[in-house]
Amino acid sequence: MKRRGLLHAGLALAGGTALMATPPVQLLAQQAKDFVLGPPAPNMPLRQLGPRSWMVYTPDGFPTEANRGNMANVTFVVTNQGVVVLDSGASLQIGEMALRRLREVTDQPVVAVFNSHYHGDHWLGNHAMVKHFGADLPIYALAQTLERIKQDEGSRWQAMMLRWTNQSTLGTEVVPPNRVVQPGQRLSIGDHTFVMHHYGVAHTPADLCVQVVQEGITHVGDIAMGNRIANMDDGSYPGTFATYAKLQAAAGEQRWVPGHGAASGDLLANYQRFLQGIWQPCLQAVEQGRSMAQARAAVLADPRVAPHARTMQGFANNIGKYVSLAYLEAEKLAF
Repeated sequence: MKRRGLLHAGLALAGGTALMATPPVQLLAQQAKDFVLGPPAPNMPLRQLGPRSWMVYTPDGFPTEANRGNMANVTFVVTNQGVVVLDSGASLQIGEMALRRLREVTDQPVVAVFNSHYHGDHWLGNHAMVKHFGADLPIYALAQTLERIKQDEGSRWQAMMLRWTNQSTLGTEVVPPNRVVQPGQRLSIGDHTFVMHHYGVAHTPADLCVQVVQEGITHVGDIAMGNRIANMDDGSYPGTFATYAKLQAAAGEQRWVPGHGAASGDLLANYQRFLQGIWQPCLQAVEQGRSMAQARAAVLADPRVAPHARTMQGFANNIGKYVSLAYLEAEKLAF
């Protein structure tokens, strides 16, 4: 039976036809449900970050049909009043997978969610959170993140995830944040204090970093990554470096928790070194009147960049683009 015919038949059966639910009919209905919702996401590893914080760690940096969109970490903080989620994942299915892993740690409900920015791999899992804990569940973000999701990023990311995963995220609804936070704001949730950090354009114009005081961790979203090249289309190289300096001055020594890659105390330092290996040769090329092609050659030869060429996720496909973005930003500064 063709996919469309199977889907229609399954939906009719699920809608209450008079046919008896024989085993073949039950199988047909289940297959139709899979088409409507997409398959469950496989479990990802659970890593402890602090005394009461854990990360559902996703080793892949980009969405594919094989990984069903598992490309961004989901972080939990277990307070004495409930669980706080720092980024909810890239789909309904991934959010539900993260909740399954959470249940291995605690049976407390989720009482709050924070979305680091408007790229959908970090918030499309909001659907799972409100599905299980109600539409009034507080979902916090900066104002621009909320606005961009409602305007265009919501439907755009919903469609892109479907395309990249061959429909594995089917059924995921756009659930924007419903609470706005301000830079410097401190929120007490149970016995934990959450501090909001934002210092201008970095990865995007609206990057929210959330410091969890009692855990000694700060969730940084995508302003820094592990073994993955960052999307800088909406960002700024100098803005990222300024954000690093201000964040470190404000938060002090931390275990930095990225949206992609492993958490570590030297995450910002390591990623800054890599990004400077892109930015500084481009800036120098502009100042000396050399071409973008010459800047690219200098970046690829830079010792801060070259060691990552074979190992960093997304390097080969994206380094040219992000060199050009650095070069163009350097031109703007020069002129």
